[in-house]
Amino acid sequence: MRRKSHIRAELVQLPLFLLLFGVSALSMMVPVIYGTAVRDHEAARAFFYAGLLGGIIFLMMAIVLNGRRSSQGALGPLLSLFSAFVFLPVFLALPFVETLPTTRFLNVYFEMISAFTTTGATMFRDPERLSDTLHLWRAQVGWMGGLLMWVAASAILAPLHLGGFEVTAQAEPGRRDTGLGNRMTPLDPKKKLIRSFKALFPIYAGLTLLLWLLLLGGGELPLVALCHAMSVMATSGISPIGGVQESPLGITGEAVMLLFMLFALSRLTFSKDTVTATQGGLLIDPEFRIGLFLVIAVPSLLFARHFLGAFDVAAMQSLSEAGFALWGSIFTVLSFLSTTGFVSEHWVTAQSWSGLNTPGLILMGLALVGGGVATTAGGVKLLRVFALYQNGSRELERLVHPHSVSGAGAVGRRLQSNGAFISWIFFMLFALSLAGITLLLTLTGSPFDQALVLSVASLSTTGPLTEFGADTPIRLIELSPTAKAILCGAMVLGRLETLAIIALLTPDLWRS
Repeated sequence: MRRKSHIRAELVQLPLFLLLFGVSALSMMVPVIYGTAVRDHEAARAFFYAGLLGGIIFLMMAIVLNGRRSSQGALGPLLSLFSAFVFLPVFLALPFVETLPTTRFLNVYFEMISAFTTTGATMFRDPERLSDTLHLWRAQVGWMGGLLMWVAASAILAPLHLGGFEVTAQAEPGRRDTGLGNRMTPLDPKKKLIRSFKALFPIYAGLTLLLWLLLLGGGELPLVALCHAMSVMATSGISPIGGVQESPLGITGEAVMLLFMLFALSRLTFSKDTVTATQGGLLIDPEFRIGLFLVIAVPSLLFARHFLGAFDVAAMQSLSEAGFALWGSIFTVLSFLSTTGFVSEHWVTAQSWSGLNTPGLILMGLALVGGGVATTAGGVKLLRVFALYQNGSRELERLVHPHSVSGAGAVGRRLQSNGAFISWIFFMLFALSLAGITLLLTLTGSPFDQALVLSVASLSTTGPLTEFGADTPIRLIELSPTAKAILCGAMVLGRLETLAIIALLTPDLWRS
């Protein structure tokens, strides 16, 4: 027992990036087992050799670093997280490119960074080009990336007041609290990571397993059900059959997925460690309420528009067609709001019922809003939208009653002033990033509308926008190498957010 505890203690002292590298090497045994079971020996062999090589490198580095204590400051874990999203996909792509030697390494690197950031944009629009083992690996990498963000949100981003936590924090983004309590009890980032992992992994894995079993019970194939379950929990939108609309599950299966997508609207659906938890339960949580409002309001407006259009042209055949159109809107709206990007099989009915042929702007707007803080969803986050709404309501109130005092409480007043201010800064940084990436893509030869869709898809980590956000699906494999490299950087920027990148570039934070 002492020896095991000693080994565990030594592993904890290793750099975070090295630990993530070792976990990635170990995770390659999953496609090895699956490939062997389905007699895909070529893929199984490639993953086995890559995992073995990674395990050897991990052991050698662990021996070299044994006994050394990391001297990284508060930003050390954040730098490790950034390095993981940039460099780990290189290792994750090795067995993929060995199994599929007909493609370039840049394309596979793009595929892995897209999966690891839970973006889900794919170079291979034809599912038949990839084997089942590679489809499993894509979904598994996306699932691991979602778990990493769940753990990092509470263990890395929350103490530094980043990733949406800065809205309700008193300290500046990128800095820890300097209060008396925090000075007396310094927080060990490694212990916080382990504690968060132990608390969140059983929930994350258990929900994935439950969704997989439910989809299996609905008649889905085991591999497809597993990939869709992992993609819903990670909000990656990865599918081995080209999307949920190709699945035979129908409305029942989509309804099950919709229930699990609600976890991306607020962290209070599975945890109560955010500031908004002090304001009450889930039903009065501002993020969850705004998310439900959008899920109800947007389909209602679309349905009303469709209904009036169908009535004018006498195109409505039955109430069942109206119900299918409404359901297609509800499922697709929640899917893109959670940045998953799955499309209902009835979305075509909802789209063309009254001649609405260009819904791309609606889907892009939903993806930009995104889900809740400390979830696997991307976008600008619902809490920031709520902070700006609170500030706007307060300013309108002051126009009527200039000497009034806000009765929103301490947390509410913080949201109305400092929270709204930092949210506005983030919106401006997000807009500048969106404009800059769009400009860079246009300089590589992409049309403006295509460049805009690609920018929104990468920054909001909603890869399926490349297929449904434009008039015609965008073929990513036809982009230039420069454009692909720009999108890789944009996906990392969208996953970690601009404030975190700025925090890494601040010299005085490194000195501390």
